[in-house]
Amino acid sequence: MHALANPLRFLRFAQVALPVFLLSGLLLTGWGLWLGLFASPPDYLQGDSVRIMYVHVPAAWLALGGYTGIALAAAAALVWKHPLADLTVRAMAPVGALFAALCLLTGSLWGRPTWGTYWAWDGRMTSMLVLFLLYLGVMALSSAWDDRARGAKAAGILAIVGTINLPIIKYSVEWWNTLHQPASIRITGSSSIHPSMLEPLLLSVLGFSLLFGATVLMRMRALIAEQRIAARMARRAEVLA
Repeated sequence: MHALANPLRFLRFAQVALPVFLLSGLLLTGWGLWLGLFASPPDYLQGDSVRIMYVHVPAAWLALGGYTGIALAAAAALVWKHPLADLTVRAMAPVGALFAALCLLTGSLWGRPTWGTYWAWDGRMTSMLVLFLLYLGVMALSSAWDDRARGAKAAGILAIVGTINLPIIKYSVEWWNTLHQPASIRITGSSSIHPSMLEPLLLSVLGFSLLFGATVLMRMRALIAEQRIAARMARRAEVLA
């Protein structure tokens, strides 16, 4: 992390990593979705509606992972004054919000044929909605003040405090009697999902993750350029004054 604190070094890294992330992400996402939509079997209970899983699950995981990344970047900015940490928060927040919205949308579409309703205020769905609102709050606070430092500090504090919602999302299906099914993929123990479905799902997760990273890198480059232009304009204004 500290190796990329220098903007020039980060831009050199992004110049190499961005096309790799973007191309690999497109290929893996396309491959995973093709297998999931056309090659994998339908579920014995849910039928073809289960294919929404190949977008819904990656979106959910990346919404959670993105917010975790924002909170870590906010901590780095507040504690270690990392030069690019505030920009990382600003770059990741809209991308994470997009995946949280995609998770909510696909979950609602999946819920209609499975549960008979697009929405139910159960623990998992409600806590995911709260996550989406937290993303919007971080975005709003980061641009709420003319002084970027004050906005970044307020957004960082909200991002860190909001992490309390992450374990609620994770364990909501165990703490409460919800419509949402328990986790099908486990790090320890056997997964309840068939390998013919697991392979395209993991490909989609990896592909979407690389696209997430590529989008964040693009936004970081744009924000650094914006910051440089603002600094030049400020210096020019001082000279003219």
